[in-house]
Amino acid sequence: MKRNLFIIVLFSLMLAAACAGGGNSTAETGGTDPRPGIGISEIATWLEWKGAAIRDPGYTVWGASPVVDDEGRVHLFAARWPEKDVDPAWRKSSEIAHYSADSPAGPFRFESVVLKGTGREGDWDCWAPHNPEIKRINGKYALYYIANSDYRQPPHPYNQATGLIIADSPFGPWKKAGENGLILKSSEDKKHWTYRRQVVNPAVISRNGKIFLYFKSSRAEGTGYGLAIADRLEGPYRMQKEPITGKGIYIEDATVFEWKNRICLITTDNHGLVTGVRGGGAIWYSKDGVTFDPQETELAYFRIPRYLPNYNGSARNRIYGSDPKLERPKILMVDGRPAWLYAPSGWSVLGTGRTENYVLKINLP
Repeated sequence: MKRNLFIIVLFSLMLAAACAGGGNSTAETGGTDPRPGIGISEIATWLEWKGAAIRDPGYTVWGASPVVDDEGRVHLFAARWPEKDVDPAWRKSSEIAHYSADSPAGPFRFESVVLKGTGREGDWDCWAPHNPEIKRINGKYALYYIANSDYRQPPHPYNQATGLIIADSPFGPWKKAGENGLILKSSEDKKHWTYRRQVVNPAVISRNGKIFLYFKSSRAEGTGYGLAIADRLEGPYRMQKEPITGKGIYIEDATVFEWKNRICLITTDNHGLVTGVRGGGAIWYSKDGVTFDPQETELAYFRIPRYLPNYNGSARNRIYGSDPKLERPKILMVDGRPAWLYAPSGWSVLGTGRTENYVLKINLP
């Protein structure tokens, strides 16, 4: 029992360091520029800062996932909560809200709250639906999310799992997949790398008649991404035996899309162990969506000061984390090309007292 408690506490400290950008962690090897041999992606090269996509007075706003309806209207599904702090509020009070706009740049207006925790003890999603991922698959709007049965530590973070709600319209009504929405949780196989670990932060793509769900989990060597594949939207989702990303790294918050005949997976690079840029993004490439070659990984984006015109470090409001970096990136595709990047930050770089979700345009040649 004491050993299990020690492991949980140790992992909680590691997770906090990863989310915050690292503090004084010995894992920090990155700076502000990629290390030799790491390519700079077209996305990182052509990003243009546009401003705040969602700024919601009275709420701390986090990750937002985009989708376009048949009329061309853009919808963002975002995590938010009333407290000003980020932790523990995200795991206790988060809800998923719907915003919409006439164009990808916004302004986005609030539509409704889509999902809250059930509040029923014993439910896997009793607390804090968070980290939404919205996709249009087979004519349906599929909203993936994470939640937990108890926000206290322990058992958090190992009690987090992934769920799904489905609708015919971005305005709902939404129905949970299966009996309670739960589609993916830690493996019951003691030999599997997700055994008694969290299975969170989904990124989803549909290809060749199958649903590919990429998820974050952890093991002794750090945090990485795994893959679960389903034949139907509602599942079952079958996890692969091993992670698809390398060992000894701390990554999370993926977005996935198909471009130039490759599956592109963008993750955060919390300590710079992948690209050399601490708090930047890493883009991983695959031909089949299953095997990703770490040798081909490039920088997906720099930290915020590289893109924000006239960045003023003294004017920003640091709320969470040690670096002015983007979190929870999500890509909106237009005409088969990555065109817009949505991402929150623990720093309110526009000087407000709350976190916001920002939007950057990808001006590919």
